[in-house]
Amino acid sequence: MTKILIAEDERDIRDLVAFSLQFGGFTVVQASNGAEAVERAQVEMPDLILMDVRMPRMTGYEACKALKSIPAMRDIPVVFLSAKGQESEIQTGLDAGAEEYILKPFAPDELAKQVKAVLDRVTARRAQARA
Repeated sequence: MTKILIAEDERDIRDLVAFSLQFGGFTVVQASNGAEAVERAQVEMPDLILMDVRMPRMTGYEACKALKSIPAMRDIPVVFLSAKGQESEIQTGLDAGAEEYILKPFAPDELAKQVKAVLDRVTARRAQARA
């Protein structure tokens, strides 16, 4: 089963995202801040990391850069989930190594579809690179 790591400091949002993804058929592990996300990712080896931008101890941008600097983590797609929708914020997330940037608020049923679409896109890209 596909494993998703959710890094979100607001418990209600984290629980909603976890429920939405579990309902969508994903296995979910959780982290409450960026530093914990970096630690948990290395233990859990998720298929995708869904991360808030503004978190304590380490921002999502910092956590993404840290993960992308670890060889074993480099190919795990990171998707930012944030209320910060300015073009500069989105570009900062993509520059940090994110695959996608999803804006809050989001429809819970749409979130699982968007995560699946990112996973499908990454899988197709990897298959093409091997060919």
